[in-house]
Amino acid sequence: MMQLLDIVLTKNGLLTAFAVVGLTMLISYWASEKLTRGRLHGSAIAILLGLLMAALAGGKQGVADIPMLSGMGLMGGAMLRDLAIVATAFGVRMEEFTKSGVIGVVSLFTGLFVSFFVGGAVAYAFGYRDAVSITTIGAGAATYIVGPVTGSALEASSEVIALSVAAGLVKAILVMIATPFLAKSIGLNNPRSAMIFGGLMGTNSGVMAGLAATDPKLVPYGAMTATFYTGLGCLLGPSVVFIIVRALV
Repeated sequence: MMQLLDIVLTKNGLLTAFAVVGLTMLISYWASEKLTRGRLHGSAIAILLGLLMAALAGGKQGVADIPMLSGMGLMGGAMLRDLAIVATAFGVRMEEFTKSGVIGVVSLFTGLFVSFFVGGAVAYAFGYRDAVSITTIGAGAATYIVGPVTGSALEASSEVIALSVAAGLVKAILVMIATPFLAKSIGLNNPRSAMIFGGLMGTNSGVMAGLAATDPKLVPYGAMTATFYTGLGCLLGPSVVFIIVRALV
């Protein structure tokens, strides 16, 4: 019986991956409601569980190295990830988006360059002196997607790219946890402020989870500018930012 189950789950890897993720989300949201009374969003708990499972699984691809869970490699790949990011933007009403005006654009560039600067400064403080490493880690501080894209374009080492991903994950978790607590004090209660917030923070997963815990209706607006932030970061990281960093160091 167990052998038959193993064969079925392995041959239907993607369906197994969806089932495992669904079960993880179910457990995470139950834990959020029962153990933290909603203070820690279910998405944050799910990400922590995912990181824990990847660490316990070991290997090069985490749980995807386990034959039964090989579908995780496809489900967590770039294709479905980008589809999920783009799909969130379809809940936006364009009349609300245009209200952000110039301040929305300013928030994008401000959020990006502040993240690049802070991440690069931390990299420099920890002994990295070459422009490629500083730019890659700074890009990771923007988001864990921008970091690997920038590092690959600049041919950074795998260790530096891994650090950039780690920096982006830490930022995402901090944003999703802190957003519900800070929302009232920063006026995060309307589509315009959600778009500005998404432009400043940039991390899709952090912004969306944080806004979902604050007000689910704000998620598409924050996701829209956070998606622009990611795309803009991927363009500016290996080009403009790298040229500036190389001129400085």
